[in-house]
Amino acid sequence: MSLLKLASRGLASRLGTRAISSSAASRVAEPAVAVDELVSNVPTQLLIDGKFVDPVAGRRFDVLNPATEQRLVQMAEADKEDVERAVRAARKAFDEGPWPRMGGKARGKILQRFAELVEKNVEELAQLESLDNGKPIFFSRNADIPLTANHLSYFAGWADKIHGQTIPCDNTFGNFFAYTLHEPIGVVGSIIPWNFPALMAAWKIAPALAAGNCVVLKPAEQTPLTAMRLGQLALEAGLPPGVLNVVPGFGPSAGGAIVRSPLVDKVSFTGSTEVGKIIMKEAAATVKPVGLELGGKSPLIVWKDVDVDKAVEDAHFALFFNHGQCCVAGSRLFVHEAIYDEFVEKAAARAKSKKVGDPFTDVEQGPQVDRDQMDKILGYIESGKQQGAKLLAGGSRMGDRGYFVQPTVFADVQDDMKIAQEEIFGPVQSILKFSSLEEVAQRANNNPYGLGAGVFARDVDVINYLTRSIRAGTVWVNCYNVFDDSVPFGGYKQSGIGRDKGEAALAHYTQVKSVYQKMETPQPWL
Repeated sequence: MSLLKLASRGLASRLGTRAISSSAASRVAEPAVAVDELVSNVPTQLLIDGKFVDPVAGRRFDVLNPATEQRLVQMAEADKEDVERAVRAARKAFDEGPWPRMGGKARGKILQRFAELVEKNVEELAQLESLDNGKPIFFSRNADIPLTANHLSYFAGWADKIHGQTIPCDNTFGNFFAYTLHEPIGVVGSIIPWNFPALMAAWKIAPALAAGNCVVLKPAEQTPLTAMRLGQLALEAGLPPGVLNVVPGFGPSAGGAIVRSPLVDKVSFTGSTEVGKIIMKEAAATVKPVGLELGGKSPLIVWKDVDVDKAVEDAHFALFFNHGQCCVAGSRLFVHEAIYDEFVEKAAARAKSKKVGDPFTDVEQGPQVDRDQMDKILGYIESGKQQGAKLLAGGSRMGDRGYFVQPTVFADVQDDMKIAQEEIFGPVQSILKFSSLEEVAQRANNNPYGLGAGVFARDVDVINYLTRSIRAGTVWVNCYNVFDDSVPFGGYKQSGIGRDKGEAALAHYTQVKSVYQKMETPQPWL
């Protein structure tokens, strides 16, 4: 399913001409179901060994609604001892339980039931996602939660298709038969971010479980609600105790305990490059493999032959989708000098027309996820102003309640400016000018990240030159933010190690075992 198609199929056309109101952020309605009733269905304990249990120390933390800054629930806080309980449960489930010994078809049926339960509860999960994360309900309802179900279903189909090879052996030293087994790696510690809470949980859970592993999942402390509800649905689907454990908590305590545990066989993390480096160092102590999907500062290159109006709209979506809180956002927008002036004028107008406010109404942008993120974004905006970028739209907080930031556009951005070098993770579009292919390819690669990139052009030679020149894990051509369950996703350079999604993801959740067998009686085919 293309998120670009979802956005363009009505949302942009319905909302694109509506002006931002400085008071929009203060008019926050409630979801269709009363908040208290909605969150009452969400477990607020830890999921360990098939049961919801209180943390050993009894600590809890507030989960806030980013649109109102009001508390939604008090969630159980896992620390080292709780994580150790969860890891031991996963270890026992893997070493002694039925899940890794179950036939792939049987595992696939349970995962498919899990997917169907997510589909059955789309509306509830979508409202929880928008309540907890702040994203517009349109996207939660039509993208995040359906894509979560799709991802679980996709890997349910892989569960009985993971197999090795038979390999001919040189018979100089006798007759041998060799084959490989692709076995589950064991206990997987998965640590996920807050920008797509349910979908990122599925990206980690689905391939790991399909391959026969057991999982300890730590959701982001800002957005644990859908992860806890998914854990509940997994049990309802028939997942055996200990196969999926969910331990909300904070990175240094709960996340750190997962990474350092000698009983965890692999860590899979999506989040910042800064934290990814810490995880790599700590995982080295037990020589466990890590999968890292980290930050990005993705170049989006607009060649001179494009339809400018369409390119402006697509580039807007590339950056502002999910409030700019996308690791792959097209946040370094290179526009050819021949169309630069027209483009920046229209880009600024598009940002000014964007409707921001209550995520439970027909808006394009809700609040940022929390105060820290809002303050970080505002700090980058101030940096852009101070370093001489030309502010064309936005540039400030909206209202005085909720974490709303105006859609912001800077032009005349230079490569060495902070807003062009560092990941902002917010609704701030930085537009840079270029004149030649060779120049823009060099500038696009002159950054430590390599997660995504985009090329908008008609000339096929330009497209081919740039797609092969840019060092990035995904390159979109005349589109952006298109994802499919079967297509690998991951980064070059400091954007990560390994791949999520597709058959490629399964390789990160299996070990390859080689088996040699002596054939005592000579065989006619050897």
